[in-house]
Amino acid sequence: MKRIKVMFFIYQMGGGGAARTLLNIVNNIDRERFLPVLVTLNYNGSYETNLKEDVKFIKLNTKRLRSAILPLAKVIRKESPDIVFSTIPNYNTIAILATLLSFTRAMNIVREAAYLGGDFKTNLKLLVYGMFYKLTSQVIALSDGVKENIVKRYKVKPNKITVIYNPVDLENISRNINDGYIPEKHRLIFESPGKVIVTAGRLVKDKDHHTLLEAFAKARKQVNIKLVLLGEGELQEELKLKAKELQIIDQVYFVGFQLNPYIYFQKADLFVLSSIREGFGHVLAEALATGTPVISTRCEPGAGEVLNYGEFGRMCEVKDTDEMASLIIELLNLDENSREALITKGLQRADQFNAKLIVKQYEKVFNQTLDQTKNRQARGADEG
Repeated sequence: MKRIKVMFFIYQMGGGGAARTLLNIVNNIDRERFLPVLVTLNYNGSYETNLKEDVKFIKLNTKRLRSAILPLAKVIRKESPDIVFSTIPNYNTIAILATLLSFTRAMNIVREAAYLGGDFKTNLKLLVYGMFYKLTSQVIALSDGVKENIVKRYKVKPNKITVIYNPVDLENISRNINDGYIPEKHRLIFESPGKVIVTAGRLVKDKDHHTLLEAFAKARKQVNIKLVLLGEGELQEELKLKAKELQIIDQVYFVGFQLNPYIYFQKADLFVLSSIREGFGHVLAEALATGTPVISTRCEPGAGEVLNYGEFGRMCEVKDTDEMASLIIELLNLDENSREALITKGLQRADQFNAKLIVKQYEKVFNQTLDQTKNRQARGADEG
């Protein structure tokens, strides 16, 4: 049986959530039925070493997105994929244009992960993305809230959109915990007295680490705690200054991007996400999978869907430092039975995002897309 060739396109296999999702799909897709090919711009991404050896990996000879259209079109023409799959609006647009210019029968499937829009300029841009999305065979939204946003702001018809949650590679997380270790320079954080709160994400405005720092400062008055921030970003120095102003700088640790964040999650007493908005909240599912209790803001639209609106973790309002601080104190003071019950529920929830299950949903969409196209071509031939 001829395998379906799927070309995955992303800017780089770096430390972001989109790259991690693509990695999980590529590594777990059924090799007996699908042949994955990965294409990126000319960057060295931190997840490249995690790619399975049988994945054909192509780097375009450019680091500029605008310059990638023709080179990508040439690769599509040479590789002759059945499907070109991409994620993130800018890159989806490039993939669609490149597929059109390849003059092949490859079909585009795009994934939309962001909950974007609000102001006039952004909404106008989303309408342009929507025009391109209408040229695709299928749009995949990573949550119901993202789907609603695509319909509302991109003006794409609901019947063209399939919701598939992010795949979480539970086997990889387990392997990283069992085989991994905290680097020596960070071990004292976990070995010294006091409980540890951890968070992970880019140090940017949407992640709202300011609220987390303020809540931490309030909670620290009642509990002996430390805060570990995993991630890099433009606000790092600003956040360090904020920690100094709050007089907590000696209890806050900026450890940067870590290829194995899961060992940090697992060693911590609590994971807290302070985002303003999240399309899904992938890191929440990963934290649950490590057996760590979680607190999240009600960041639209994804966190509520991951935690089932408070069933699998505590939730507070966005930017509400008092409520977040109160929840931190509550969870860190749970008795052992209550804590274990919360952890068990979290692990059960994480199982529902198992990459092996989620990737089967992607495989189903790939198959259905090809079948629908073949049926349309057959009807056209009959009518001709």
